[in-house]
This record gives sequence, C-alpha cells and structure tokens, in this order.
Amino acid sequence: MSEIDNQLKKGTLAIIVLKLISEKDMYGYEIIQLLDKISEGYYRVKEGTLYPILYRLEDSGWIESYRVIPEEERKIPRKYYRITSAGREALKEQINLWIYFGRATNKALSIKFGSDINE
Repeated sequence: MSEIDNQLKKGTLAIIVLKLISEKDMYGYEIIQLLDKISEGYYRVKEGTLYPILYRLEDSGWIESYRVIPEEERKIPRKYYRITSAGREALKEQINLWIYFGRATNKALSIKFGSDINE
C-alpha cells in the first residue's frame, strides 16, 4: 500500500468513526468489523489504529465512553462510545469540510493544460 493511500486513510478515519458512532453507540471491535464490512475491506484497521482515534475524539469532547457489564456470567465489560452534542456539531462541520475538500480536489484533478481554470 502506498504512503499516499495510508495518509488519505488516516485523514478520513476520524470523521468516519465519528459518523458511525453518531448512528448508534458502539464498542471498539464492533467499529472495526463495521468499518471493514462497509468499506469492503478498504478500511481494515486494527485496535492499534482505532483506539488512538477514539481517545482523540474523546479528548476533544466529541464522544464519551461508558461501560456495560453483560448479564451473562463471566463476561467482560464492554466499553461503548457515544457521540456528544459537541460531537454532533463537529460532525456537521467535518462533513461540510469534506464536501468542500472533495469538490476542490476533484476540480484540481480534472484540470487539463490549456483549459480555462475559471470554468
């Protein structure tokens, strides 16, 4: 995998994870599985990649965590993450930035020499 591909993934994972958590409270392994499934393997990440993102989102106040202890005997508590109101606002802003970024990048990539840049 190329360095550019890795950098693009790093830059987009936080917004994708925040979006997933905005849809429903989730625990880490659940996020990893869903990322892999919805991206058809493109966003196949390990715990060592996901948890620093979750910690940064939590430190930013965009998500918060809580533990759930399953009722079944001998089950380990799961740490779930949920979006905060500040996280919902940040997600809207991040999505708007993504749309702007996508448009600007697509326009820049479609430029041909000799064309009018103001078109």
